[in-house]
Amino acid sequence: MTDDKSLLHRIDELVAEEHELRTKHAAGDVTDEDERTRLRALEVELDQVWDLLRQRRAKREFGEDPESAATRPSDTVEGYLN
Repeated sequence: MTDDKSLLHRIDELVAEEHELRTKHAAGDVTDEDERTRLRALEVELDQVWDLLRQRRAKREFGEDPESAATRPSDTVEGYLN
């Protein structure tokens, strides 16, 4: 299983990739369609990683094993309401 530090590192990587993609798109190096497709994939993965981190923190807070947290399917995390 992944630890919290690894999850935070992955979040940083995904955000950096998002910024890089937007910069490349602004420079004309990436098409609109390619940008939209990759941004959507990044958004979904970010939601999944954040969800896993929240699960781990909640389990730890309530005396459960954070290692029992698992990545939820994209349709589950994308269905959450703010």
